[in-house]
Amino acid sequence: MSRVLPILLILTGIAGPAAQQPAPAPPPPRPAGAAPAPPPTARPGTAPAQDATPTFRATTRLVLQLVTVKDRDGAPIVGLTARDFAVFEENQPQEVAFVEYQRLEGEPGSAPAVAPEPSPQPAVAPSVVNVDIATPPPGTVKYQDKRLIVLYFDQTSMSPQDQYRAFGNAIKYVDTQMASADIVAIIAFKNGAVRVRQDFTGNRAALKETLTTMQLGDDLNGDGVADTSDGGTSFGQGDAEFNVFNLDRQLSALQTAVNMLKPLSEQKTLIYFGSGLDLSGSSNMAQMSATTNAAIRANVTINPIDARGLVASAPLGDASQASPGGTAMFSGQAAFSQASRQERGRDSLYALAKDTGGKAMFDSNDLAQGIVQAAKAVTDYYVVGYYSTHTATDGKFRRIRVTLTDNRQATLGYRQGYYADKTFAAFTTADKERQLQEALMLGDPITEITIAMELNYFQLNRAEYYVPVAMKIPGSELNLARRRGAARTSIDFIGEIKDEYGFTIQNIRDTVEIKWSSEDAEQLASRPIQYHSGYTLLPAKYIIKVLARDATTGRIGTYQTTFTVPNLVREQKQLPISSVVLSSQRVSAGDEAFSVEQRGVEGLDPLIQGNEKLVPSVTRVFSVARDMEVFLQAYERGSTTMRPLVAFVTFFQGEEKMFETAPLAVADGMHPKSKAIPLQLKVPLRSLAPGRYDCQVTVLDPETQKAAFWRASVVLVP
Repeated sequence: MSRVLPILLILTGIAGPAAQQPAPAPPPPRPAGAAPAPPPTARPGTAPAQDATPTFRATTRLVLQLVTVKDRDGAPIVGLTARDFAVFEENQPQEVAFVEYQRLEGEPGSAPAVAPEPSPQPAVAPSVVNVDIATPPPGTVKYQDKRLIVLYFDQTSMSPQDQYRAFGNAIKYVDTQMASADIVAIIAFKNGAVRVRQDFTGNRAALKETLTTMQLGDDLNGDGVADTSDGGTSFGQGDAEFNVFNLDRQLSALQTAVNMLKPLSEQKTLIYFGSGLDLSGSSNMAQMSATTNAAIRANVTINPIDARGLVASAPLGDASQASPGGTAMFSGQAAFSQASRQERGRDSLYALAKDTGGKAMFDSNDLAQGIVQAAKAVTDYYVVGYYSTHTATDGKFRRIRVTLTDNRQATLGYRQGYYADKTFAAFTTADKERQLQEALMLGDPITEITIAMELNYFQLNRAEYYVPVAMKIPGSELNLARRRGAARTSIDFIGEIKDEYGFTIQNIRDTVEIKWSSEDAEQLASRPIQYHSGYTLLPAKYIIKVLARDATTGRIGTYQTTFTVPNLVREQKQLPISSVVLSSQRVSAGDEAFSVEQRGVEGLDPLIQGNEKLVPSVTRVFSVARDMEVFLQAYERGSTTMRPLVAFVTFFQGEEKMFETAPLAVADGMHPKSKAIPLQLKVPLRSLAPGRYDCQVTVLDPETQKAAFWRASVVLVP
């Protein structure tokens, strides 16, 4: 029933003015856990150095467990040593290397305000100095008897008023509620970078100064000049559309912050200030799992606080915008839609808290109380360290059990296991295929390479649907290997499509090797690569999981999402339409770098028309310098002759209509077998200002009085 169609690989980018030539990309970092590069060997005929000494290497993995031990009354049990703990990993006993007790004094939230403490270091403008989390040697406890609290501000998701409220409440906590055992670090995600604004400190004056600077929103240095430093971990790979922040970017940034805290042995409490994480549409579920697993391995609890505070929106909107038109506000649909978006954003935050052992706080204007509640959840605990006897870097889950010796009765709290590291770059050619298959089955997804994906569906007949899959990867994340004087990029793809019952419907396996000219190789550093494939499926709910691996470096990216192929035959109330493809680029088969495979595709893929293919904009980022193309199909099953249709495109900001195209009348073009009517609209974007919009496509059938609506968010850039 299902047919796999040929693939298409495209070097693409945002259509617009020519970009500046990027600087040469630095060599890729060595993957975590990979073996170090071997030392250079001596040339034949040369004698080794006289003082050379043999080198012995051993692989060890230090595992830290944070264990709370309480008696039957809930009081902490103190005075335990390494001999009092028994640790089992995969039911095998492990030798406890050390035990440290963390006694946290002071009730969180009860400390009165104190005079600012003098800073032990010379005052330096934080906006022009790169601040890092200072880490001790592995296996040591740097902050003895301290409660580590991280204030993390996701400034990409918060409006200016939400940011002001978040910073203000953080200042309130530092000023009046910070306990004697609390030390605080400040991390912010802004302008595509994760920056440590303040390392862990108990100095209230330094913390208040940093938070006040961030609250002003100017990030000015001492001379009143805007900060232009390039500190932090950048998420801008030079591919413009990947710099538009979506949920995957927010989760990737949060994972980066968590990894910054991993070297610290103590328990870390991360307070996440944001305005929701809308895990909907084609969001990458693999990135959600990777962020959660990274937090568990780093002993970090994520405690989200909704910076919007108490949300009670008026059904017709507030005074900041004009009242919306239409009947949705009278039927309750507008209010329902608004509440649904809000709840989706909170569901993701709640999942992060639950899966990492944190607490979420919503609908409260006292955001500082959320910090206090998270701090109260951290009680006295033991840091138990052992060197695991399982040293294989296979990425498998290691189950842990901790008990007390001599059958001592107590209530123990600890994490139940961890995912081992996984190394791919060091494998031989014969092992790479097996390891790639194992990576697909890992419970802890690997997200070293950023991937964006778009899935569409078009009806072929009453039973089957063609589902084109488009994957986009930033070109700067792929390594160019020089072979015989030419630049080549080799990418391995593996994946599977499963139905809602877990049965595999399709398997994905392909290796693409591209030879680039010197000009194309330079463009790869700043433009993404897009991979296309297509499948025929029946109407149902599916899960797709795809891995892409840079065959040169072994770096892997994972994308997983759910999607639904609807049964349009059963659609009675609305005009049945396909999914909608937004694009600003067509690929010609005559272009050497943009070849189109058409064998067996003609008649199935509606995106291929003649010798050209319409390239979906996976990230839905468009330049106002070019027109946007809209393509979809409408279906008039059972009709012998075509009924004329009318289609138009509308851009909204909130509920305010910003632009609408002239209605397009379509009176011909029906496919004789599928009864599909192609609808193609061009939208001039020059009259719109750069920013975020909701793009709505409306199709009307005047004869039957039926209509169809499709809506999605887009971003316009200069």
